This record gives sequence, structure tokens and C-alpha cells, in this order.
Amino acid sequence: MHILHVVGTRPNFVKAAPVMDALRVYGVEQTLVHTGQHYDSEMSAEFIDVLGLPQPRFNLAVGSGVHTKQIPEIVRRLQPLLSSCRPDAVFVYGDVNSTLAAALAVSRLGIPVCHVEAGLRSFDRSMPEETNRITIDHASDLLFAHCEDAVTNLKREGVPAERIHLVGNVMIDSLVRFLPLARGYEMPCARQQFALVTLHRASNVDDPCVLKEILKSLSDLSSELDVIFPVHPRTRKRIAEFGIDTRSLRVVDPVPYIQCLTLQQRAAVVITDSGGIQEETTYLNIPCITLRASTERPITTIMGTNVLIDDPARLKAEVRKILNGERKQSSMPPYWDGHASERIAAIVSKHFKRKFRSAAASA
Repeated sequence: MHILHVVGTRPNFVKAAPVMDALRVYGVEQTLVHTGQHYDSEMSAEFIDVLGLPQPRFNLAVGSGVHTKQIPEIVRRLQPLLSSCRPDAVFVYGDVNSTLAAALAVSRLGIPVCHVEAGLRSFDRSMPEETNRITIDHASDLLFAHCEDAVTNLKREGVPAERIHLVGNVMIDSLVRFLPLARGYEMPCARQQFALVTLHRASNVDDPCVLKEILKSLSDLSSELDVIFPVHPRTRKRIAEFGIDTRSLRVVDPVPYIQCLTLQQRAAVVITDSGGIQEETTYLNIPCITLRASTERPITTIMGTNVLIDDPARLKAEVRKILNGERKQSSMPPYWDGHASERIAAIVSKHFKRKFRSAAASA
């Protein structure tokens, strides 16, 4: 049994690592393919080392670019590789361009597609990822959902129930595994309380007025607590282009995964537009403010610590409420227990039972 995993961005690596570990127990041959969508060391190679992933056997080196060029280029580079490797199944993760391109390339060749993090919907078609999610799910053969509302979304869209599996959240699997290491990391701060900020979405960083308003609010808050801001390369470029003053913020380079967990678990509040951080802060029970009008992870607002804000002018008031002890009560979503990957491996084993038997016999 040969399974190929396609990753391209930082969150993909975090999701793939526990799944590959869980499948390894069954003696499966596995190949990691990196599309190169994140191509600098902070965003890819360092993550591979920290997570204990094998070095990718193939790197498509596609680089950055608009989705209308990036997606077809990944498909073009991936299809010959698939034809030569002929895996029994291909795992794809999340909703990024690499995931969509891989799902399209694989499904055209009649190879089963396994989608981890299926069924997420923001119901906001202005987000490119929303189109990606829907297309990936409908090109997939096994769909692994991390919460019940994702299952409901898939059934509503007509995905056959036998393809859908509620398994839990593989991001939490990685978090549980690495949290003991994160607790041992020292992060110097001038003050005991700090806010952690991550921003990268086009809606927040590509519009100069929006980005300036967000960073002005953060600068105002810096008189009350430190604001630690690991800056995504895209965001750093926009800050320079727009001439925004960030001297009152503790601006740092993108941080490794374990260091990011350290910052999250020690923060008074996390301010983000990331999907995965909404989930991690929910597990860690850390207040999270998401600077978006909608989220594909509503479970984090229903059960978790997450609050959506679509108006940067509200940011200071929301942070001050949290600092004054007015924070959401939260509970843990079902199956967010660190064992989602094991459930996935068991389901895949059952689905490909005959091939798994031959793989185990030859292992």
C-alpha cells in the first residue's frame, strides 16, 4: 500500500505530521510531496525539521503567485509525478491552492483522494479558500471532518454519507504532542501581559486603510501590554509599501511552530486572521479575536474562545474587555482529544483492507 501526501504551506505540515505517524503503524509506504507554495525556510523547511516529518521526496518548487497561475502550474508539475508513482491514495490537507491543485490532478487520474479537514464552510464566496474547500470536497473519496457542523455541511451539499467520517482535529493532535516542549521555551517580554498578533489575509493586509487602522489600534494598545507581532512575509511587504510605523510593536520574524505554541499559551489575548490559530486557542483556552467577518470554523465561536470582529475600530474595546476579565466561557469540541489521526488511519486501513494486508505482510 502506497500513500502520497501533498503539502504546500505551513499549516499543511502541522496536519500531515500526525497522520503520517498514525499510518506508519500499519507499515504503509508513504511519500511526501512539497509543492513549494511556502518556499522560505521559516515557512517550510524549519517546520519539516521541528515536526519530525521526512524530507519531501519531491519538491515542485512552484513558488508564490496568483491562484490563476499557481493552481494550474501545480497541476502541470504534479500529474507526471502521479503517473510515475501511481499511489493507491493521496492525502490532501486544508483549503490552500496546493490542496485544490492536488485534488484536481489526482481525481483526474482516478486515484482516491483523502481530504483531511473536510466540510469547513464560511459561506463567504469572496474568500478564495471557500471555493477551494467546496471543490476539494466534491473531488474527494474519503472526507475527514473535524466537527459535527462540517459533517452537516457535506451532507447538505449531497456528499454521500459513507464517504464522510467525523474524526476530530489533527491540528490538536500536533498541539498535544508538542505542548510539553512549548512549555519549556522562554520568550522574553518587557511586561508580563502581552498580545500575540498574526495577520496575513488579503482582506486585512492588502488594503492600506484597513491595515493602517488595525496597526494603529495595536499601537494604541501597546501602552497597556506588549504586542508581539511575528510578521508574515506578505504582511511585512505591505507594511513597507504603505509606510506604516510599527515601532511601538514588538515586530519579529515568523516563529517556528513550537515557539508559536509557547506564545499562544502565555498570551493574554491572541489577535489573528488565521484559521488554525482559532482552533489552537480554543484548545488552550486562550481568548482569541479573529479579524474577519466570517469563519469556516464556527465551532470556535460557538464552543471555543473565539470572537469575530469585522471592524478594526472595535479591536481596542474588545481587548480591554478581556484584560478586565470579561472573557468568553468555553468548552472543548468533541473529538479534539489528540487522537484524530489514529481514527483516520483506522478508517483508511478498513477502506483499503486488502492493500493494507499486503503492505503489512511485506513490512
